[in-house]
This record gives sequence, structure tokens and C-alpha cells, in this order.
Amino acid sequence: MTLFLLLVIAAIVLGIIGFVAEGLFYLLVIGIVVLVVALVYLGMHMRRSGRHQRTR
Repeated sequence: MTLFLLLVIAAIVLGIIGFVAEGLFYLLVIGIVVLVVALVYLGMHMRRSGRHQRTR
């Protein structure tokens, strides 16, 4: 969960810098990519943790 939060914070910071700074649009794109990777990571982590739990 810590890695997910770190990736989300990095994506937000890169997105803000890319949006505000003139000529740094690529940082906004990198921020969006990092956010997507963080969401995929969270989805895979939730899917993996759900399989190991047994119902009785």
C-alpha cells in the first residue's frame, strides 16, 4: 500500500508541474502514466490478496 501511495503522490506532483510549467507537458504525460501504473498495481495486489483468503 505504501508503494501505491508513493506512486500516486509522484503522479500528482509530476502532473501539477507538467500542467503549470510552460514547455514541460511531457511531465504531465509521465504523471498520467505513473498514475495508471499505480492503479494497475493496486488492482493486481487486490486480486492476489483475494485469492489467498479461504472462506469457511
